[in-house]
Amino acid sequence: MPVIDKSKIAPRTGSIYPEPYASQMKGRSSLRLGDAGGLTQFGVNEVILQPGAMSSLRHWHHREDEFVMVTAGECVLVQDEGETVMRPGDCAAFPAGDPNGHHFINRTETEARFLVIGSRMNPEKATYSDVDLEVELKDGKATFTHKNGTPYQGDKA
Repeated sequence: MPVIDKSKIAPRTGSIYPEPYASQMKGRSSLRLGDAGGLTQFGVNEVILQPGAMSSLRHWHHREDEFVMVTAGECVLVQDEGETVMRPGDCAAFPAGDPNGHHFINRTETEARFLVIGSRMNPEKATYSDVDLEVELKDGKATFTHKNGTPYQGDKA
């Protein structure tokens, strides 16, 4: 059946990030809508940000396009050129290979939600703009490295 019952999808919390970055994702969860509908060629997720939460580390994808539409509340889109407040109906597109890192922050006192739609490239690589971290995603496995390619062993500070 093509209708997806969101109430039957278990929210995904946390992140695949290593520490100290994983703990920075507190208050972020998502519903894997595309997976629930059996989609395989692109992903569709509803991201839920509690007050003060951020969607991810600021990042950009090497091979995947990404599209976002705010559906509830208010988010701040942070990119290289600054910040943009986004409200329900506002959209943003992030073409593959554009090194303008992005993420969303909920700076309000109420929950915010947005849909994120992206191609599912395998393998894929993402670079995190503000920290010395990259990830390669291949066959469902994430491998984190420093930007120079050496394996990431965690923050030694």
